[in-house]
Amino acid sequence: MTGLRKGKRVGNFILTAVGGEQVRAYLPPPLPPKVPLRLDALYGLMEDANQALGRLDGIASILPDTPLFLYMYVRKEALLSSQIEGTQSSLSDLLLFENEEIPGVPLDDVQEVSNYVAAMNYGLERLRGGFPLSLRLIREVHDILLSKGKGSTKQPGEFRKSQNWIGGTRPGNSAFVPPPPDKVLDCMGALEKFIYEKESKLPVLIKAALIHVQFESIHPFLDGNGRLGRLLITFLLCAQGVLCEPILYLSLFFKTPRQEYYDLLQKVRKDGDWEAWLGFFLTGVKETSEQAAEAARRILAIFEQDRGKIEKLGRPAASALRVHQYLQLRPILAVPISAEDLALSAPTVRKSVEHLVGLGILREATGKKRGKLFVYDDYFALLNEGTEALRG
Repeated sequence: MTGLRKGKRVGNFILTAVGGEQVRAYLPPPLPPKVPLRLDALYGLMEDANQALGRLDGIASILPDTPLFLYMYVRKEALLSSQIEGTQSSLSDLLLFENEEIPGVPLDDVQEVSNYVAAMNYGLERLRGGFPLSLRLIREVHDILLSKGKGSTKQPGEFRKSQNWIGGTRPGNSAFVPPPPDKVLDCMGALEKFIYEKESKLPVLIKAALIHVQFESIHPFLDGNGRLGRLLITFLLCAQGVLCEPILYLSLFFKTPRQEYYDLLQKVRKDGDWEAWLGFFLTGVKETSEQAAEAARRILAIFEQDRGKIEKLGRPAASALRVHQYLQLRPILAVPISAEDLALSAPTVRKSVEHLVGLGILREATGKKRGKLFVYDDYFALLNEGTEALRG
């Protein structure tokens, strides 16, 4: 890339004083990039990504119980996105938390993931109701994202009024300093305009990739920017009709090469290298769509196989099938809570659980005489793929 082309693609650095020291804060140029994107080399990958996304969306539309699948997919994305930010929670921790059991990590970590689930569900519900993907909605979602736990003191729902930074102990030794607080609203206003502009005729996946980087570069909130930036991808794809349901968990792809993800965001800011980021993003959409579609097929096969086993129980089958259906929503089961949710007596649920244990569908996980928890092993193992907490 020539100096001229690079110069037109990168933003300006503004000298600003923070804590008694002068720092260079980055002001990203408005989207789309002034020098047109070189998409020729990406067309094949973009076509593959669109086809994989289309196949995934097709599977979502024919699932026998779409809300059930979404329940777990949303939790997986919430967990993965929070793990990128250093949260040490696991899927079992989240499900224990939702079962009113004490998880094995600090409650703030699990609360963070639970907030993400609530924020995604809220945003999608607003979009389905016809509310635009706007600065107002972004602030509302952020308010929920930071409503409880560690982020609740970081001005939930409000654009920042002080300087933040990424990496390091202070702005002066950080890896990146976003725009000064007095520039945040202008930057976000320009981003909102880009979401709805049609002049550039950019494909939706390309726009989603550009918006994600721009949001991360503006870093408009004191906390939660990474998680909300990844939520915006899902919101945009659903709002534009590319996905009917939020069944794509892109954070699985971003989490694995986490440093590459961060490095490519920085290359856009330093070198204007949008194409490298776009290649990475499209690869992520393609691979994650394929993995999610395969996972959905495998989940359906597990449910069908186990349903067949249960139907052979005879008279106990009716109650056991209801418990099995419930397990598809909550693969970690506590008898008292499930009995209340199913409006069945605790002895009835307990007997059904015994049958499911006998069939090898459920496993008792605590070894305790009281407060037992039962895990739907095959299903849970599939859901758990890729969700191991990051260390270091």
